[in-house]
Amino acid sequence: MQAWYKPATWLWLLAPLSGLFALVSGLRRWLFRRGFKARYRAPVPVVVVGNLTVGGNGKTPLVIWLVEWLRARGYRPGVISRGYGGKAGRYPLLLDATTSAAEAGDEPVLIHRRTGCPVVVGPRRGEAAARLVELGVNIIISDDGLQHYALARDIELVVVDGKRRFGNGHLLPMGPLREGLWRLGQASAVINNGGPVQDGEYLMQLEPGALQPLAGQTPPVPGERVHALAGIGHPPRFFATLEQLGFILDQQLALADHKAVACEQLAALQSAPLLVTEKDAVKWPGGHDNTWFVPVDARLPAEFEQMLLTRLKEQDHGD
Repeated sequence: MQAWYKPATWLWLLAPLSGLFALVSGLRRWLFRRGFKARYRAPVPVVVVGNLTVGGNGKTPLVIWLVEWLRARGYRPGVISRGYGGKAGRYPLLLDATTSAAEAGDEPVLIHRRTGCPVVVGPRRGEAAARLVELGVNIIISDDGLQHYALARDIELVVVDGKRRFGNGHLLPMGPLREGLWRLGQASAVINNGGPVQDGEYLMQLEPGALQPLAGQTPPVPGERVHALAGIGHPPRFFATLEQLGFILDQQLALADHKAVACEQLAALQSAPLLVTEKDAVKWPGGHDNTWFVPVDARLPAEFEQMLLTRLKEQDHGD
């Protein structure tokens, strides 16, 4: 909702609803904290990657980075997710090479295809985590799980959009916050996607890779005119990346996060190569004969790696 990120006095009309949201969410946290609502405690460490705001801000690249980083240090990681945007016949659902975004959601399918690690989706995070344990995983990454208190966690990583930050700073529906800014103080680390970095935050930079084909033989090159399409949390970030790479954007089609493009929307984009995000690629319907997606890789500082190693060693000693 764009009004959250610009002056909009009419949002004060929603203040009573935000107050109700704060009351209900606070009661829910208290019930978990006091043990009136049960939590699942996995027999292996659980790392939660989440955010305070509604919408995407770079969690998926961080999850992929974590999987690869943990593997390089001898861990057997697995990922659990709600699978937003997907609808499966049964849960928990273990992804395989044939699982579609319509079944599991675009982000879990993307993570599975990029890493090949076990990925399980389901509305009950505890059940999904237990399924991973059965598969021999020895560390679990919960994608977008910060507010899912039914799953106990050992490490919490909160991702912040470095440009948009927290909008107007209000709770839903008056603002974009799922929880108050006080929640940052409880996290193991705050990762700032793109900067500028504030005190206590770790900078994460997303580096675009070589264009990958969805359709077409010869990829466009910087300086060439292209069309761009993005169905992510903040499409302007993708469009700005393409311009920084040197592409000239003729038309820009921004879709809602997780929303798939309809073939008829591509009719006006046939005059030039089309560049899309990797998240759009996993649910691509076809309809454009010169389409390429742009993979991105997260880069994080050595200080963050050292912090993470220290926290993981603390978990090992706890065992």
